[in-house]
Amino acid sequence: MDSQKTQYPNRFIQWLKTSITARMFMVGFLTLILLIPLFFVQDLIQERAQRQEEVVAEINEKWGEEVLIYGPVLKIPYTISVKQVIQNKETKAVEPQFIEEEKLAYFFPEELNLKTHVNAEIKNRSIYKTSVYNSETHFEGSFAVPDFSDAPAEPNQILWEKARVIFQTSNLKGVNEQVVIKLNGNSYPFSSKYEKRNPTDLSHLKLFTMETTSVKPENLPQENTINFEMDLHINGSEQLRFIPTGKKTEAQVTSDWETNNFTGNYLPYNEDKLDGKGFDAKWKVLDINRPFPQEFFQGLPNLTEFAFGVNFKIPVDEYQKSERTAKYGFLVIGLTFLIFFLIQSLSKIHIHPFQYLMIGLALIMFYTLLISISEHSSYLNAYLVASVVVILLISLYARSILKNIKFPAFIAFSLTLLYSFIYVIIQLENYALLVGSIGLFIILALVMYVSQKIDWNP
Repeated sequence: MDSQKTQYPNRFIQWLKTSITARMFMVGFLTLILLIPLFFVQDLIQERAQRQEEVVAEINEKWGEEVLIYGPVLKIPYTISVKQVIQNKETKAVEPQFIEEEKLAYFFPEELNLKTHVNAEIKNRSIYKTSVYNSETHFEGSFAVPDFSDAPAEPNQILWEKARVIFQTSNLKGVNEQVVIKLNGNSYPFSSKYEKRNPTDLSHLKLFTMETTSVKPENLPQENTINFEMDLHINGSEQLRFIPTGKKTEAQVTSDWETNNFTGNYLPYNEDKLDGKGFDAKWKVLDINRPFPQEFFQGLPNLTEFAFGVNFKIPVDEYQKSERTAKYGFLVIGLTFLIFFLIQSLSKIHIHPFQYLMIGLALIMFYTLLISISEHSSYLNAYLVASVVVILLISLYARSILKNIKFPAFIAFSLTLLYSFIYVIIQLENYALLVGSIGLFIILALVMYVSQKIDWNP
């Protein structure tokens, strides 16, 4: 009776060794099991990427966030007659009455010329880094005589004595010098204006308003165009943008920062904007190029979507590439196990499930090595180091299992091709799907060809 009990495990082990079907199920089961640590690796990559974003946001918040410049804009109050119906207390009769109601009109410059020089640098925090800058912008331009013809109602009176100039920016705390505008040679300093924020407004970029005191009537364009000029010294990070409020807006931005990226609805027109040591970019935007007028009577709109400028953000894509690489983990594990399975089936060499598991864990280690090394070096260097050490580890381990040099050399060659193939796919953006599909088709054809030599009968 005892001898029969001991025979059953022996038969089961013998069945695992001799049955191709059993080995296939075993390899498939181990592949699915290894997806668990692979998912943990993907979570680790996302966690590190999120940590990087938090550190960069902290640095930017202390130095000064991205800068958006909106203005200057001429704000002129005016009055209109509003009809109201009231009841006479004595006669109880309903009588119409006209009252004067004050409204605000906003007028953009006739011409706006911007000249900006940006000094950018890199700020480090631990292993993370971001770009920050200080900029100096000189504004010149002119305000034309305001046109009230499109006002919702005929103005009864234009309150020139209450006219002011307003200016908006997204990074108020980055301003490091007093902002003063000169109108016809007379100076008017700006001061911050408190504005109650809507708690339901979840937009990323909020604009803060600066406003002058009342401008003297002789410095306003009541009858003739008046000129203005001002300077803005402001710290910021990642990007600097301008809203083309002028009927003709011309901007020039210079910097010695090399890794620039021009953003927004409008691109620089000069072909010599890049010189290898930085950039000298020029824009020209006419009122016909933008979908908004020169004056507004229903409040100053948010025109952020029409801004243009320069992005100084450091292109950090190691985490993104590592995440894309990890998505091919199932393919790498499956194809590697398939290679060992075909070798085992052709050579009749027994490979224990534990040995398959060790090989799979070595493949998982590739991704942890990749993400950890890429935080201190480039993605290419990290990929080379991680793939070389993993291929060497698996090849030496296969040498001890297969007891010869031919099969381990073939495994090393196959893994080298596989990792090279995945690296090429990661680098390609537009042709990743095409190259990946062709590569998988070739792999499938090779597997079908080799599998013809296997005796699938138990």
